[in-house]
Amino acid sequence: MIRRAARAVRLLLTEGSLPRLLRALAAFALLPIPGPVDEAALLVVAFVLWVFYRDRLRDAWRRAGDP
Repeated sequence: MIRRAARAVRLLLTEGSLPRLLRALAAFALLPIPGPVDEAALLVVAFVLWVFYRDRLRDAWRRAGDP
């Protein structure tokens, strides 16, 4: 399930349909920064994806499950 989530997020971020600022924040969240800063950025990205891009997230999840 973690692999599928990682593939879905990668598909979503590389297709170019998301705003550049959101993609940059997601890239920042994946940096190995000690402390709660990157985790907070990841939560912000997850919230924005869930609320505003739910249909695209669902489609990426479906495509990530296909072999």
